[in-house]
Amino acid sequence: QWCLIEQDAYKVSLASSLFFAGLLIGNITFGPLSDKLGRKPVYISGLFFDVVFGYVTALAPNYHIFAVSRFFVGIVNGGMALVSFVLTQEYVGKSFWSFTGSLTNLMFAAGIAVYALLGYCVREWRYLALVSNSPGVIFLLLSFMLPESPRWLYSQGKMAEAEDVLQYIALGNGKERLNLKLKPSAGTERRDESAAGILNLVKHPVLRWRTVVLMYIWYVCSLVYYGLTLNAGELRGNLYLNVALSGLVEVPAFPLCMFFIEKSW
Repeated sequence: QWCLIEQDAYKVSLASSLFFAGLLIGNITFGPLSDKLGRKPVYISGLFFDVVFGYVTALAPNYHIFAVSRFFVGIVNGGMALVSFVLTQEYVGKSFWSFTGSLTNLMFAAGIAVYALLGYCVREWRYLALVSNSPGVIFLLLSFMLPESPRWLYSQGKMAEAEDVLQYIALGNGKERLNLKLKPSAGTERRDESAAGILNLVKHPVLRWRTVVLMYIWYVCSLVYYGLTLNAGELRGNLYLNVALSGLVEVPAFPLCMFFIEKSW
């Protein structure tokens, strides 16, 4: 459409590179922001701008606006996805972490398969972008009904608000009203001291080592994962089937993840 051929052919891959550059920025910045401002406001803000820039991508009149919108989609999408995962985990007890964590990522795999189906039914890329982006509006409206993370509220010393959220969750689960009174921890009582920040990950020897290991694992897994997924279109056979299978092939991995996470090593 924009004649991205010959000397401009590099712009095709440049747009994807800008998206992943934004993804990196979002993953780095949204975590500390949610620690400071709260999980819910950062998540909702990220989802809002994800929808907005998604529509900008679909309606972009030229390549430059398209590329810039992909960059900002990467920032808010990566950051919002990370915060939403943490928010989901902080709603439940530790015994459910393996289930909710696996279920959350299962939706990503299912989304790839659904996107392949949409691509098969909607061939024009602008309409495809509009259709795939529109469910975000529904999720955005529903997200306003979510409570703040009780764990984050507790870490900030907001005991009354944390108790209200726990009561709300208990009532939603069909339980009777709890006789609950949270006690401040040592960390929440010292609000005048500097709050824990990202530098603590490198100051403490144990946290420093675990951070390095997790960064390496995340890097390797992402490199292999996106290398295979993004090249699904280069495989022989039906393009849409290849993309769908690249998502569905993940599904058997999630029960295994739950098993190994819960296993006592």
